Amino acid sequence: MSVDNNPGTGKCLCEVYKSPREAEMYLFVDKREGLARVPAALLERFGAPQLVTTLVLTPKRRLARAQASRVLEALEEPGYYLQMPPPSHLHIDTAMGELGGKNEKLPR
Repeated sequence: MSVDNNPGTGKCLCEVYKSPREAEMYLFVDKREGLARVPAALLERFGAPQLVTTLVLTPKRRLARAQASRVLEALEEPGYYLQMPPPSHLHIDTAMGELGGKNEKLPR
């Protein structure tokens, strides 16, 4: 699969879907292939994909939480890019609190 009508250009017309089940989880796919290469098990966990946007993705394009070049590589193989939600601050604060309780050198 080439990522553009002109192989080697490093461009891809990409669709971005959000998960209805998991906040801030996104799935990037090549528009020409759609969801065809996304494993059924992933789609089941992801939920019914909701189209957010269609964009031209280039290696230099700025994305909020992913490197465009890595997304482009993933669109080549395995055929999709799954962007996981960022860790929540609550989980980090809880973990640090537990760690602080075990180590008396850390401030509480």
